[in-house]
Amino acid sequence: MSEERYDLVIRGKRILTTAGIAAREVGVRGGKIAAIEPLGNGLSGTEVIELAADETLLPGLVDTHVHVNEPGRTEWEGFASATRAAAAGGVTTIIDMPLNSVPPTTTVEGLKLKREVAEDQAFVDVGFWGGAVPGNKADLRPLHDEGVFGFKCFLLHSGVDEFPHLEADEMEEDMAELKSFDSLMIVHAEDSHAIDHAPHPGGDKYATFLASRPRGAENKAIAEVIERARWTGARAHILHLSSSDALPMIATAKRDGVHLTVETCPHYLTLTAEEIPNGATAYKCCPPIREASNRELLWKGLQDGTIDCIVSDHSPSTLDLKDLENGDFAVAWGGVSSLQLGLSLIWTEARHRGIPLEQVVSWMAEKPAALARLQHKGQLALGYDADFSVFAANEAFVVDASKLKHKNPITPYDGKALSGVVRRTYLRGSVVDGQTPGGNLIRRGGV
Repeated sequence: MSEERYDLVIRGKRILTTAGIAAREVGVRGGKIAAIEPLGNGLSGTEVIELAADETLLPGLVDTHVHVNEPGRTEWEGFASATRAAAAGGVTTIIDMPLNSVPPTTTVEGLKLKREVAEDQAFVDVGFWGGAVPGNKADLRPLHDEGVFGFKCFLLHSGVDEFPHLEADEMEEDMAELKSFDSLMIVHAEDSHAIDHAPHPGGDKYATFLASRPRGAENKAIAEVIERARWTGARAHILHLSSSDALPMIATAKRDGVHLTVETCPHYLTLTAEEIPNGATAYKCCPPIREASNRELLWKGLQDGTIDCIVSDHSPSTLDLKDLENGDFAVAWGGVSSLQLGLSLIWTEARHRGIPLEQVVSWMAEKPAALARLQHKGQLALGYDADFSVFAANEAFVVDASKLKHKNPITPYDGKALSGVVRRTYLRGSVVDGQTPGGNLIRRGGV
């Protein structure tokens, strides 16, 4: 019987550590995981929690692609609502995208303002990406020194005028700059010229919208990112991959030693173009949701390691911006709200495919943490932050958009039946109650 006392001990038959799911006891002290023992060792704790038979203890998920939109577009989303939604979905760390807030995170001043706003309203830990836009090359190093996790750029219009896109040559120049201090360039890879030549979107037919954002635009932009990363030696990351055509060249680049990582998102892995009703602008996002055959190849790309991780790209807006009354895909804001649902969405699909829960959690916790170089997140291991979720993998529920924690009640998953319910979420050993914000603002290399 161990005489050491822990702040919190969690015991259960199903605890997912780096060694897999097994019967264990976890001891937490000072917000960190201080012990992992076989079940029955009788760790003593000030608080002891016994998991129910149907519950699995998971490491908290890490979502490196969230648009919080505050300050400036706080009616779209905000730090309180976004982090509540994250916690409800088992996500204990988010990294906020540099655009859709006003000002964007393209200067140290912009970053400081965002941190001031976020500080006392975060229910989970929040980090920040910087932005690379024309003319801010001199801001990149100061932002890096202020703790951003890397820099986002677009290769076509970002959707908001405060965040202009880079041409490929400008991206290469910024990549060379980032290489000098080992930062990361994360890229929205769609080629503006290819999209200019594509059919114009308009009206309520999803097929028309899909044709306006062809795979070729994505493939061409990804080829640019690969070659510029190859020439500069910089680290590059492809955001929200939707075109499966690009998988072979990504695999080749990785084999060649290009420093490249790739993410995809729940909407590309769960939805298909064929099932999207006319006028259903809740499904609109860029790059778009493509055909069922494309979706199958994305799953293959995950399983063979060509795609590294799964993150939400939670990109909410107000209801009016979705143009629901006309359902015009050209007019509607592009973005899917799924921050709270990601784990259940991916688990529902994965289990049908015989993919184990451990693999899903690796894609959604360990791999995004590695992408952002978060040292103490994404795994249930000694010395890591005691960020957990209690997950009932076999419990089913039906999504009700009006009950989700994010600010605007719209999601393409409304009414869908999913498997897997997050019953509780812990941040550094304390339950996230949605009342008292306990999240930290985190920076590259530490809090």
